[in-house]
Amino acid sequence: MTISVGDRLPDIEVQTMTDHGPKPVRTGEVLAKGRTVLFAVPGAFTPTCSDHHLPGFVMRAEDLRAKGVGTIACIAVNDAFVMGAWGRDQNVGSSVLMLADGNGDFTRAVGLELDGSPFGLGQRSQRYALICDDGVVTHVLVEPAGGLDVSSAESVLAAL
Repeated sequence: MTISVGDRLPDIEVQTMTDHGPKPVRTGEVLAKGRTVLFAVPGAFTPTCSDHHLPGFVMRAEDLRAKGVGTIACIAVNDAFVMGAWGRDQNVGSSVLMLADGNGDFTRAVGLELDGSPFGLGQRSQRYALICDDGVVTHVLVEPAGGLDVSSAESVLAAL
């Protein structure tokens, strides 16, 4: 079942990269305070994700913060090393929290899996964005297959 407006975000352990290596964090801790935007991508370093989706949130981070967003996070079914390297490659800095859902536990918990096996990607996440207030979902923006419109930084800004 796909997460819906009014649902509480699941509290799942994911990882983020630090200067000292991967660090486990709980989504209930990093995404449940204040207004948050969580966007998911099918994979780090993939063309649409690297050329448009993540850069859009990096470029519009201050605009999102001006609308009351305290945390902007990107999640993908990749390991923490890949997410850390992608964040560095994209010059994310502190604008976007990079979360690694290596086993897809969070992705399954929100019901937004994507079977990328036909493309050699295995099980991944659909492209989406969630807007939450204190861990409760207020907007679910799931992209139709192959697009980047509904879950873009501009669409999230419009929804706020």
